[in-house]
Amino acid sequence: MSQANRDDVDFRALMGDVRPLHGATNRADPGRARHAPSEAQLARRESAAAEAAGRDFLSDDFVDLLPPFDPLAFHRDGIQQAVVDRLRHGGYPVQASLHLLRRPLEECRRLLPPFIREAYAHDLRSVMIVHGRGREIDSPPNVLRSYLAKWLGAFDEVQAFVSAGQADGGLGATWVMLRKSERAKAANRERQQKRRG
Repeated sequence: MSQANRDDVDFRALMGDVRPLHGATNRADPGRARHAPSEAQLARRESAAAEAAGRDFLSDDFVDLLPPFDPLAFHRDGIQQAVVDRLRHGGYPVQASLHLLRRPLEECRRLLPPFIREAYAHDLRSVMIVHGRGREIDSPPNVLRSYLAKWLGAFDEVQAFVSAGQADGGLGATWVMLRKSERAKAANRERQQKRRG
């Protein structure tokens, strides 16, 4: 018997009970159909999508680097200068703070949106972000501080932000004033109506 015949016999012996597929699709049966995702899976997907949306909301594209001794200052139209000055001098209590010192930029970009949105959802008005800065006059610009100046203005919830006074961290920290939520505005209107009588 030749080698080719021996190989053919060995092949048939190995494939003895194998039958060709029949049917219109000519495909193997993958088993039972998959079930819909569980609630936990849906919650994880939603959380991941929200986190990705938060990161995409804040750009990590080019930013002009701020010198280490230039203070941050921003306020929307309609915000009185006296409010901004009071914020700068620590005239409002720190209701929440976010410490980003020595954290990678991507992590800061991920942590900032939920912090701002949660503070706003809980009717907080004045929050502080600690980010640090160079200590020497010739220190290189702080990259995170430069991005924060860009990012904070992108939030609808943010009315103003300024570098903190020396007692509150100086140029290494930023005060952020959030706008009143609709719930807080309604409560304020109700208090004023009760006062009037």
